[in-house]
Amino acid sequence: MQTRLAITTTAIDPAGMLRDVGTADDGAVLLFLGTVRRHNQGRDVTGMRYDAYASMAERVLGEIATEAGARWQPSCLGVCHRVGDLEVGEVSVAIAVSTPHRAEAFDVARYVIEEIKRRLPVWKQEHYRTGETSWLDGHLPAAAGPRHE
Repeated sequence: MQTRLAITTTAIDPAGMLRDVGTADDGAVLLFLGTVRRHNQGRDVTGMRYDAYASMAERVLGEIATEAGARWQPSCLGVCHRVGDLEVGEVSVAIAVSTPHRAEAFDVARYVIEEIKRRLPVWKQEHYRTGETSWLDGHLPAAAGPRHE
């Protein structure tokens, strides 16, 4: 499986993500984009800040990609998560995947985004029209315990 994984401070290029996936053996090429939305839980959102523990986030992205590859054998998988300050409508996460059949492409993309939401050490702070901000609840990554051999 060919992979491209990144935590980035620059804008995500969806067309570039698509260029990195797909082979002559693939019948499905899928792109998922997560964007900053204007409203959340009844509040007007003006933007979002994403912070990450970058080295851990890169490692976790690799683990998620490896798991998806073992389960569905996609030909290509690209995952990019942006950090920093984003405006409404900007892409915060992109997942591009290619597989021989469409069902697997959807399964891979769904697995990857759900695992990102569950495990990736990235934190979100919403900015509201009122000038207030709020860190959103997320999932803490499991701490690595001591190894016993």
